[in-house]
Amino acid sequence: MKSDLYRLLAEYPLDTLLQTIPTGLFLVDNDKTIVYWNAEAERITGFSAAENVGQRCSCLKGDPCFYECGLFKNEVPKPQIGLTCSFQHKDGRTITLSKNVDLLRDKDGQVIGGIEAFVDISRLKHLESDLRTEVRHQTEKLQLEKARLRAVLDGMTDPAYICDNNYQLTFTNRAMKELAGDIEEKICYRAIYGRDSVCESCPLPEVLTGKVIREEKTLVDIGRTYEVIHSPYPLVKKPTRKLGVCRDITDRMEARRRLQQTNRELDAFVSTVSHDLRSPLTPLIGFADLLEDRYGDQLDGIGIECIHEIKKTAEKMKNLLEDLLSLSRVGQLKEPAEALDATSIAEDVLLELADKVLEHRAKVKIAPLPKVKVPEPLLTDLFRNLLGNALKYAAASDPHIEISGLTFADRIRYIVSDHGPGICQDEWEDVFEPFRRGQNSKGIPGTGIGLATVAKITRVYGGNCWVKETDGGGATFVVDFPQ
Repeated sequence: MKSDLYRLLAEYPLDTLLQTIPTGLFLVDNDKTIVYWNAEAERITGFSAAENVGQRCSCLKGDPCFYECGLFKNEVPKPQIGLTCSFQHKDGRTITLSKNVDLLRDKDGQVIGGIEAFVDISRLKHLESDLRTEVRHQTEKLQLEKARLRAVLDGMTDPAYICDNNYQLTFTNRAMKELAGDIEEKICYRAIYGRDSVCESCPLPEVLTGKVIREEKTLVDIGRTYEVIHSPYPLVKKPTRKLGVCRDITDRMEARRRLQQTNRELDAFVSTVSHDLRSPLTPLIGFADLLEDRYGDQLDGIGIECIHEIKKTAEKMKNLLEDLLSLSRVGQLKEPAEALDATSIAEDVLLELADKVLEHRAKVKIAPLPKVKVPEPLLTDLFRNLLGNALKYAAASDPHIEISGLTFADRIRYIVSDHGPGICQDEWEDVFEPFRRGQNSKGIPGTGIGLATVAKITRVYGGNCWVKETDGGGATFVVDFPQ
């Protein structure tokens, strides 16, 4: 049998090819004696052909083939592909082999030996082990993260849920279960809103691009309104799910509605009272003028002074009522459809106050101003109060006033600067309160309503206002409106 195998090898001079293939290869005869051992087998195992050829294959310390060889067992099908065994290298270390084994037959079909081809997969096994370890570690980390998230969300009083990109609810916290029941694994728009199709304004597509979306939703069945904050989850470049946190704002909305109603009633009251009180002032001033014209030469100094005091007090009351009327109408006017030319409005206000400008010999410079969507009467009131304020307090010392504007990506800004005595920093916030006037206002007529009106206009239309010191001295009033 042994000679037959050698003769077969002689008939097929494959030795050169077998010595160069990148696979360990050896042959055994029917007695399991090694008859061929190629160079790659030597490189992989450390054993040379001279050490193994002529030896029984049991000298190879492989596991499990060292204990149980199935090469010549009839009940073991051939070939066997992708077997794995551990092998003791010549230097003593253990390597892992992947091998294929088969029987060798002559031209008559008689078994004359066996062949085994193998490769070293030790490094691959190490990498696989490292990968399994890393996967296990990351899985444990993810599970811990999920447990922490669940603990945090379950501890919230606000209902919260997570849904995937197929609108399926994968998590609901305790508060959400109390609100809607056990709805996990269900479709969100059906379980929460009782709909048969996706909500028209569903934010899921935008959230999956990384955006955070806020919206108000009303649950008709329970009559409550929620502010829902939709966030991408997890916080990675390509999130796969959406976290929704629902905050009940029903009471807040009702309080806001009542506050708005109260404000409307208060404004209406102020408007009515101001109008009714203003009506008798006109004849009062008229009669005082009549007395002075007809009987002034018959009155002594005290009488003339009394008439002047009547007129002065009546005029002061009239100005106060006018300012109260201006304050009360803020918020009652609709926002214009198109942005208004603020430069033109400021120039009209300058013409309206021309007498005061000439009286103080003021030099007012108006730069081009950005347009804004604020009702024209209110924008006029705003510039009238800011320019009038500058003329009253600053023109006496340095009559230079500048009105300018700036445009930003999300807002526009108006700036009114003067170079007068300025405002003490401790009073920067107080001057915008009704009836509050700075310490530099002593002896200067005013009602304390003008800057409060400016503050209310900016607040009602989503803006903000403040005062700061002008470079070199003076006061600079800044008004911001959103674009």
